Amino acid sequence: QVQLVESGGGSVQPGESLKLSCVASETIFSINFMRWYRQAPGKQRELVASITSGGIINYSDSVKGRFTISRDSAGNTVYLQMDSLKPEDTAVYYCYTLRGGLDYWGQGTQVTVSS
Repeated sequence: QVQLVESGGGSVQPGESLKLSCVASETIFSINFMRWYRQAPGKQRELVASITSGGIINYSDSVKGRFTISRDSAGNTVYLQMDSLKPEDTAVYYCYTLRGGLDYWGQGTQVTVSS
């Protein structure tokens, strides 16, 4: 099993920044990829950003240019740097991976952007 633990959420004003962390029980090099999803109240969960063990990165159009996904050198932690936050970024953020055909989700961390 893969365990994922997110942290770093909070309440900020529009235009401010937050950095989320996802600590995995295994390195990304054995997992192959990790993704950040978010789910706002009353909405479906949406993919925000992804990173592979080879360093290939993708972002959703809604966060491109504002969010940055990265990993530490050991590969155990994946980050999501969120800049220029908007009220529509308010959601619970989850990290996710897939291994052996099984989905693994973290418990989520709340991000609230409000003036």
